[in-house]
Amino acid sequence: MWKTFRVYIFLFVITGLIYPLVITGLAQLLFKEKAKGSIIYKDGKPVGSELIAQPFVSRGLFWSRPSAVDYNPLSSGGSNLAPTNPELYRQVSQRVKLFNEKPVSSYLVFASGSGLDPHLPPSAVYFQVKRISKETGLPEEELKKLIEKHTEGRTLGIMGQERVNILKLNMELLKLMEISTHGRP
Repeated sequence: MWKTFRVYIFLFVITGLIYPLVITGLAQLLFKEKAKGSIIYKDGKPVGSELIAQPFVSRGLFWSRPSAVDYNPLSSGGSNLAPTNPELYRQVSQRVKLFNEKPVSSYLVFASGSGLDPHLPPSAVYFQVKRISKETGLPEEELKKLIEKHTEGRTLGIMGQERVNILKLNMELLKLMEISTHGRP
């Protein structure tokens, strides 16, 4: 009995204390920003994480992919609604109505599996250019260059697809709108 208790205490100390402290220390040392949640700051204040989507409702900003969990990271997940479910049909129909142009990119009307995907493929972002140009007065070509600048390649050059982080893109768009409103420096 005593031998079992000693083994339990030993394993508890190794796996419950030492291992987590070492891994956390290494993460803080080697991946400082990532280990802290990849928080994006503006004027010293946190505005979001580059890893978690946010809702953008202004017609002058790029919209994120819809979220089945209302962008709540504590309850991430998909809606689990089947393609024939009337509720899914109602949700998608409402989202399609937000766009005057058809066909609408599926990325803009269907939620991701996690409900928190902060990225959109470039095609879904380019789809929004006309609306944003009309709302902000910025030329479409300037918006397209901005998207191109924020397009990230495939992970390790082979995995996934090209993507655009919507929070980062909108932060730069807001800067651009501020410059165009107040004149160029």
